[in-house]
Amino acid sequence: MPNDTINNAIKKASGAGSSENYEEIVYEGYGPNGVAVIVEAATDNKNRTAADVRHVFDKAGGNLGTTGCVSYMFNKKGVIIIAKESCSIEEDELMMLALEAGAEDFVSEDEVYEITTEPSEFSTVREKLEAEGLEFIEASVQMVPTTTVKLDEKGIEKMTRLLERLDELDDVSNVYHNWEE
Repeated sequence: MPNDTINNAIKKASGAGSSENYEEIVYEGYGPNGVAVIVEAATDNKNRTAADVRHVFDKAGGNLGTTGCVSYMFNKKGVIIIAKESCSIEEDELMMLALEAGAEDFVSEDEVYEITTEPSEFSTVREKLEAEGLEFIEASVQMVPTTTVKLDEKGIEKMTRLLERLDELDDVSNVYHNWEE
């Protein structure tokens, strides 16, 4: 083997002179029982990532679809979740604060408050709530499903396996689905 080949392999492995370009890719498909799934990935090798994601879908009883096949079932929203026990503000006051800051919706669930915003208003709402000293369980812009799918016991098992395997892939950054857990 020529010395140049060996030296190039060593340089590549050590990252010397590396200017890898990661690009973001969105895959869409259907999981078990028709659950819509959106997978966001950042990769330096689209072919490898596509093959990995396709393999996971196939193994879990789903199938990878084309761009746009499930994205119409989701809306991009800012989601802020606050634990009720850590919230120092009364529910009505928190709701008014969030809505005045530009929130779209406020929902009080068993143990948390869920505040939904348009993506363009997310930072403004988050900053106003942080200024009040509130801590968040979660605060991010997500793909929120417009409809949900309930699964039977076997479907839950398959869907859980799909989500776990997608989570194990290094290139996958986010997974959204419309499974009603």
